[in-house]
Amino acid sequence: MAVVGGGVVGLTCALELARAGHRVRVHTADPIAATTSAVAAAIWFPYRAAPADAVLRWGATSLGVLTRLAADPATGVTLRPGTFVHRTPEPDLWWTPGVADVRPATTQELPPGAPAGTHCTLPVVDTGRYLPWLVGACASAGVQTVPGRVTALDEVAGDVVVVAAGLAAGHLLDDDFCVPVQGQVVRLADPGLGGWVLDDDDPAGLTYVVPRGRDVVCGGTAVEGATGTEPDPAVEAAILARACALVPELRGQPVLSRAVGLRPGRPTVRLERLDVGGRPVVACYGHGGAGVTLSWGCAADVVGLVRWRTPSSP
Repeated sequence: MAVVGGGVVGLTCALELARAGHRVRVHTADPIAATTSAVAAAIWFPYRAAPADAVLRWGATSLGVLTRLAADPATGVTLRPGTFVHRTPEPDLWWTPGVADVRPATTQELPPGAPAGTHCTLPVVDTGRYLPWLVGACASAGVQTVPGRVTALDEVAGDVVVVAAGLAAGHLLDDDFCVPVQGQVVRLADPGLGGWVLDDDDPAGLTYVVPRGRDVVCGGTAVEGATGTEPDPAVEAAILARACALVPELRGQPVLSRAVGLRPGRPTVRLERLDVGGRPVVACYGHGGAGVTLSWGCAADVVGLVRWRTPSSP
């Protein structure tokens, strides 16, 4: 069985398939540190993902797995409290079922200028540690890795193919609904922040501050259709201005790194079984800004879509 895609969704699918008894080979176009997954702030939050009912189900599964993984420091997953800022009288908190410690934020927990917010505890994933851990878990489960970009499915051997290649999946399956959603982040030294802040409704633009101990991921942008992957200094300056206004403790902190990623945007996540040239193909892509958030739940569904087959040859 083959999985096309070496980011967080593809690797999680490969790991769960291997654990289910399948012999799995992963085709990955880039080293793990060069994937879009490596750019993510990777806080559990179903950002730009639909449909809501499926997203809640997938997200709940991932929330449970990530919460358990937080007990192992090697995974890079931690549980951190924080504040989701809202600027409307009746915020839509559709994503909160199953989330720990959900309550209105106190005045002391709100950032400067924020009228209201919701406090909760969420998994935060340090991708610099989590992704190598995931690669190692796959290797321990017997997953083989094949480097190189797949340009057509007929290049891939295997009796079943899982397409979990993010934006590239659209090309492989002739899906015109896929669109890049460019996101830029800048990582600062962590001055010892106690929690994260998400402000999706900031009038100046999407703003998030996610401390990970070693650094703080500050973002961001969500430019639909943009394809550039080089950081823009003007955009970075605007991100830092918004982040520092939200969390003044960040002022003067040195920049450790910066990055741009292309989220795999789609009106809805595509997770279904297809027949392509007489061979079963499972599509699993279009996760928007919620790849980590939905990865374990979607991987469980992928396993379900192929569960009737006997363990396959690579």
